[in-house]
Amino acid sequence: MNKREIWRFIYLLFLGQIISFSLAVTSFTSSLIANLGTDAPLTQSFFTYLSLSLVYAPILLYHRRKLLVPLYWYIGLAFVDVQANFLVVKAYQYSSITSVTLLDCWTIPWVMILTWIVLKTRYSVWQFIGAGICVVGLVLVLFSDAGVSSGGVGGSRPLLGDALVIAGTLCYALSNVTEEYCVKKKDRVEVVAMLGVFGVLISALQISIFEKKILEEVKWTPTMISLFAGFAASTFLFYNIVPFVLQMSGATLFNLSLLTSDMWAVLIRVFFYHQQVDWLYYLAFGVVAIGLIIYSLNEHNLHFTTSVENDQATVIYERLTQDNTEEANEAVLSA
Repeated sequence: MNKREIWRFIYLLFLGQIISFSLAVTSFTSSLIANLGTDAPLTQSFFTYLSLSLVYAPILLYHRRKLLVPLYWYIGLAFVDVQANFLVVKAYQYSSITSVTLLDCWTIPWVMILTWIVLKTRYSVWQFIGAGICVVGLVLVLFSDAGVSSGGVGGSRPLLGDALVIAGTLCYALSNVTEEYCVKKKDRVEVVAMLGVFGVLISALQISIFEKKILEEVKWTPTMISLFAGFAASTFLFYNIVPFVLQMSGATLFNLSLLTSDMWAVLIRVFFYHQQVDWLYYLAFGVVAIGLIIYSLNEHNLHFTTSVENDQATVIYERLTQDNTEEANEAVLSA
């Protein structure tokens, strides 16, 4: 490994830890908001989509390009993504921060199943073994939460919270596969911009139906405003950095980075909330770690193919004029 490769690896580690830190902040702020008695998951996500639309939509408008993907794809993508955020954030009302962050790993087997069916992706035997080991670890989390539910350590209704997280990871998987399908041969800026715009519209509509009365009762103290701002900032950072890490290194470093966020969640639960962690959780954490490592170390071939496709499908922005519109459209189609 030469000097350039070493610095590139360090840079990837740095980006991966920013992702992990953003997830830890997201979990921490959601948990605190829930503990303060505010149950407004749609409102929390609304500010994330608003920030994405404010940053990326003007870029799209500036270049005056026609959309490369039909609107109904983006509407479906935004709808599923909004529901995923709603379910996972809602889970903090019932379960512990450690269980929610660890159960997020359910996204991996869901994505494998969906990409196998929809994108015709083929996985190795070792990748299936790694994903299966992760599922075993996640089942141990359910047993852990069942054991602590009577003591109130893991939340008011931890099993309900776990069910919400698992349902949320299925929605995240649908969102990720749809986003991957759109980004592979289209444009990342367009996808993120449309996700933000339609995310704002869909979450605003659902807020007006489900959370209007809740928001009227919320006491908007400086602490509460800071927590909502912290959630929006951390999720905005997550949505922006993840594509770069996936493009440069694939899911190996990404999954390992997510694993460190689980460790931070344990530290938050023990030192900030002064709560005990059931011994089954530590066993589950170790099992999931082994499964993720096995899965990640056997993904290099799959990532190489994806990287080549992404490089060939990259769309270079050019401000369109009346003279070069047809040429640009032909170039996009040929790509």
